[in-house]
Amino acid sequence: MFNKDKFSNYFAKKSQLDEEFFTNFTNKSLSKFADGELFLEYVESEKFVFDDGKLKSSSYNISSGFGLRGIDGELSYLAHSSDISKDELETAAKAITTSSNDNISISKPAPSNIISLYSDENPLIKDFDYQAKISLMQQIDNYLRSKHNDIKQVSVGIIGEFQVITVFRKDGEKFLDVRPLVRLNISVIAESNGRKEAGSSGSGGRHSYTRLFEESHWHKQADEAYRIAKVNLSSKPAPAGEMPVVLGSGWPGVLLHEAIGHGLEGDFNRKETSAFTGMIGKQVASKGVTVVDDGTLPERRGSLSIDDEGTKTSRTVLIEDGILMGYMQDRQNAALMNTHSTGNGRRESYACKPMPRMTNTYMLSGNATQEELIKSVKRGVFAVNFGGGQVDITSGKFVFSASEAYMIEDGKVTHPIKGASLIGNGPDCLTKITGIANDMELDHGVGTCGKNGQSVPVGVGQPSLLISSMTVGGTEI
Repeated sequence: MFNKDKFSNYFAKKSQLDEEFFTNFTNKSLSKFADGELFLEYVESEKFVFDDGKLKSSSYNISSGFGLRGIDGELSYLAHSSDISKDELETAAKAITTSSNDNISISKPAPSNIISLYSDENPLIKDFDYQAKISLMQQIDNYLRSKHNDIKQVSVGIIGEFQVITVFRKDGEKFLDVRPLVRLNISVIAESNGRKEAGSSGSGGRHSYTRLFEESHWHKQADEAYRIAKVNLSSKPAPAGEMPVVLGSGWPGVLLHEAIGHGLEGDFNRKETSAFTGMIGKQVASKGVTVVDDGTLPERRGSLSIDDEGTKTSRTVLIEDGILMGYMQDRQNAALMNTHSTGNGRRESYACKPMPRMTNTYMLSGNATQEELIKSVKRGVFAVNFGGGQVDITSGKFVFSASEAYMIEDGKVTHPIKGASLIGNGPDCLTKITGIANDMELDHGVGTCGKNGQSVPVGVGQPSLLISSMTVGGTEI
């Protein structure tokens, strides 16, 4: 069993600076600021890409450093360095000077190192044999090619990360987190009658590599990647126009994440640049729609025992039965909006400022079945998986490409379609949800979210949904 306690004084040992030094330094450096923290980070990461029967690339990286941030009203000042030394820390303290001090009320984080949301398995990526990882990717390649003679290309990727953070606050509190993160990606290209199509699948979470090596686990992902490629081989051009759309459960929640999730982050609403600004307590979605952001789900990709400011993560109800209940908050924006942090203060690394970010964002189940939703549609689209997309936070307008979709005709799923794009407006889409199934599912642990140049791991999910009308962009002539 992995023992997190051995990392409690990790940075003191690494830097030869004791815990008392870090505590006193933080108190002194931030004494004139309303809030802030000293964030210490150590990360080991590696990535393997196996393509066409051979290892195409591999990388291994170790990084560490600190970020010292002082908050002064709407302003924040960050100084950072990859060298955790007394000289660099003192230089950083001199750098974060401010001309004024706006007093804002900051709530003290609750002690939150009691419960870890991650697996007790060994998360250290360097303790898993290098050759075993290469062998696993070769096994996946062999498995797919031996089963299917129409496969022309197999690509397998493995990504692992081990992160240790310690947050010192000027109130004397210290917060520790030891975070594992792994991911498996499999993609294939299949060919039939001169036509080639791709399919992909993946999985991951905040646990060790052990699960990825289980045969039943990677068999499932490999079979799914091939299934999608075969579906695409029989697909026809997608139609275009306004029509009902049934969204599948699980990964299609990425549309929810992009189209409305970012609009419910505190900073956009404080700055009044979100379509949801000033809407708390108002009906913003169809009745029955409940959306939550939950960073407390064990071993999920978007989960954290504490956020990057030392605040315990939480289950935050954003929309309940169609009513907007609140926003996701970090400490700075929460204070400026006279509320409390929801544990959504996240940063990509020690060199970045925290900001409100999603963790695992999903919609709760309803009472219908997926079959009932499909049966109610005369002619429309059943979108099961999504690829890339774009969204405008201010207006809520979005465009998403469907990587797996089918036509619905006379209440039945007929042939697969290719080239379908879903075009709409997030807030408007919420009011057009006319059916919610009872099959809520979370994604398989592959999501990454970008905001202001920073990327963080996230989770998404939803039940199957019926949206009464959406614009479908297609390629049918």
